[in-house]
Amino acid sequence: MFTEVRTCIRRRMGVWLHKNDYIRNLRRLSLCLLIVYMALLVGTDQDFYSLLGVSKTASSREIRQAFKRLALKLHPDKNPNNPNAHGDFLKINRAYEVLKDEDLRKKYDKYGEKGLEDNQGGQYESWNYYRYDFGIYDDDPEIITLERREFDAAVNSGELWFVNFYSPGCSHCHDLAPTWREFAKEVDGLLRIGAVNCGDDRMLCRMKGVNSYPSLFIFRSGMAAVKYHGDRSKESLVNFAMQHVRSSVTELSTGNFVNSIQTAFAAGIGWLITFCSKGGDCLTPQTRLRLSGMLDGLINVGWTDCATQDNLCKSLDITTSTTAYFPPGATLNNKEKNSILFLNSLDAKEIYLEIIHKLPDFELLSAKALEDRLAHHRWLIFFYFGKNENSNDPELKKLKTLLKNDHIQVGRFDCSSAPSVCRDLYVFQPCLAVFKGQGTKEYEIHHGKKILYDILAFAKESINSHVTTLGPQNFPSSDKEPWLVDFFAPWCPPCQALLPELRKASTLLYGQLKFGTLDCTVHEGLCNMYNIQAYPTTMVFNQSSIHEYEGHHSAEQILEFIEDLRNPSVVSLTPTTFSELVKQRKHDEVWMVDFYSPWCHPCQVLMPEWKRMARTLTGLINVGSVDCQQYRSFCVQENVQRYPEIRFYPQKSNKGYQYHSYNGWNRDAYSLRIWGLGFLPQVSTNLTPQTFSEKVLQGKNHWVVDFYAPWCGPCQNFAPEFELLARMVKGKVKAGKVDCQAHSHVCQEAGVQAYPTVRLYAYDRTKKSIWEEHISARDAKIIAAFIYGKLETLQNQEKRNKDEL
Repeated sequence: MFTEVRTCIRRRMGVWLHKNDYIRNLRRLSLCLLIVYMALLVGTDQDFYSLLGVSKTASSREIRQAFKRLALKLHPDKNPNNPNAHGDFLKINRAYEVLKDEDLRKKYDKYGEKGLEDNQGGQYESWNYYRYDFGIYDDDPEIITLERREFDAAVNSGELWFVNFYSPGCSHCHDLAPTWREFAKEVDGLLRIGAVNCGDDRMLCRMKGVNSYPSLFIFRSGMAAVKYHGDRSKESLVNFAMQHVRSSVTELSTGNFVNSIQTAFAAGIGWLITFCSKGGDCLTPQTRLRLSGMLDGLINVGWTDCATQDNLCKSLDITTSTTAYFPPGATLNNKEKNSILFLNSLDAKEIYLEIIHKLPDFELLSAKALEDRLAHHRWLIFFYFGKNENSNDPELKKLKTLLKNDHIQVGRFDCSSAPSVCRDLYVFQPCLAVFKGQGTKEYEIHHGKKILYDILAFAKESINSHVTTLGPQNFPSSDKEPWLVDFFAPWCPPCQALLPELRKASTLLYGQLKFGTLDCTVHEGLCNMYNIQAYPTTMVFNQSSIHEYEGHHSAEQILEFIEDLRNPSVVSLTPTTFSELVKQRKHDEVWMVDFYSPWCHPCQVLMPEWKRMARTLTGLINVGSVDCQQYRSFCVQENVQRYPEIRFYPQKSNKGYQYHSYNGWNRDAYSLRIWGLGFLPQVSTNLTPQTFSEKVLQGKNHWVVDFYAPWCGPCQNFAPEFELLARMVKGKVKAGKVDCQAHSHVCQEAGVQAYPTVRLYAYDRTKKSIWEEHISARDAKIIAAFIYGKLETLQNQEKRNKDEL
């Protein structure tokens, strides 16, 4: 290839020199240079963002769209004569699989592909799947594809949502898609239309109780989700949605007109009124209801029948059908009527947009007013710089109404009028921020999408959380209280995903740990001081100690991380303590040890999973780690030849220093936990037909029984978990196992239809009988909690029966 490129350049240069035709040959040379660039591009490994043709700031939707375009063009099904098609497609598929996942994307941004060694991928779908099933609603601006990280915040923002939970392989979902698009356009502005891909987000769909596709649900903050069961025509969907839209249209007459208008004006609310007369057209009842829903809380909607209210219409100089918006304070009977907006359109959407633009902007605060009023009230402030004042979406004017119940006032501030004020707040470009009623000490800048539902969710979360925007003046480098600081960049999608989780965690840890965020695009020097090389990087500052958080983007795991700092679940072993605690362990003690090196990327990826695993094994298996960079000669002595090296040291036997090395592919907490539990001695009892009958069915003890088959994969995975359960309930409930391959008739008589099946057999002492209950959970802690709950209920029942006797 490069020989051909060189030949191309030489020929063009020769022609250029021969003909001296500068312009034409300059173009030809540019083409050759482009060929050189493309050749270099093909021959060089590209990063994942370049492979998909997106920037590092790309949203999930943009990544899906870019991948789909490439998939349709480069798929091996479409390139059967290209021997490299499969390998090339694996590269872009790998890039997509990593960048669509927040946690993998964070690891990739920080460590590159070395941080992904445990997540190799390698499978992809047919061309038809990407053409017809992939990203069904990504190209529809009226439909918002929601993901798990943003779902709850969106549907709890205060707006009405109608969400379609679908699966890409579902034919009914594809049948509905054209209608869902038409429906979304029909109700645009009236409610939010969402879609959730249950193929990509199975966990979210399970959490919302979705078990069939498509499933359509209405969501509004403060009310239970309502499932739609009607036919899937656009008309039926619109009728169903309108039942949940808050809409009220008032019929105005001579008797109530003046009082209704004055009451609304006193509250700062205007009126949209359509006067229906013989001539011209007035708004239909359906259009009035729709406008009432679209403008709910902003203005009142009414109508007057001039045929029956002739005197009222004449007093207002209404001689033909007219629709007008009367802002607060408008004079209704003067001839000029300059403040009144007369509307010529009969279309709800057009009228809505005209009125939204007519509504007054948020209150403009001066520097002194900003200082005074932020100290006593909670505010959402829009910061702008002179000319950018009107750049916001007019729909954001709904914020004042939608945040009223949260006692959040909305205002704006022109930074060009007082640059020092914005500079002290680290505001250098148009943005918005929540101030929490303590002046400028407690505030948080918004870094998400500048659309209504995202700002609503941010304001409601932020005002009740304890996350503060940091800068050089308030950075807690020497603070006596512990702080969790998130170093981030606003353009970084994983950073945006982490922020809501930080707010949740700050609420749960209030009084124990302070939370702050530092924008590294603004405070580059401060981030360089702490060697921040990827975003987000989260650190806990506890006086002189600094600890980096490496876990997933969830409030729960942040809490686990903080708890681990307080009560470490992993013992940091030195050569001396390793000898004392591991080599010279007691006869019944067992250990799992991770030999690692801090520079090793897979070790860095493993560490949060290792700590998480250790917390679940407390009291069962001792967990430690050895830093082989610090204790290199010791690790050589222990024959550690790779990092990370994971070893299990079982109960002492004749071979006192025996250990087992972990060779599994997955190094997540769950896989490691199952592996470790598998070495523990069995606590449960193997039941035969005779012992099952005598001890369980006819005995006087409580039993939990695992019916399994040796060949069953899920049974093998569940076996260590059941042993953990046996240890947890020991002394209160006996644990037994029945091999359904060896004793099939026992399982048949027990009605076992799937493996594994777990059942509780509880002995009722008053009735002297056994009652049984099926257990669907597969987590030892959940099963134990379930069992204890059932036994408590049984105990209370026995006590009542005894009292009655």
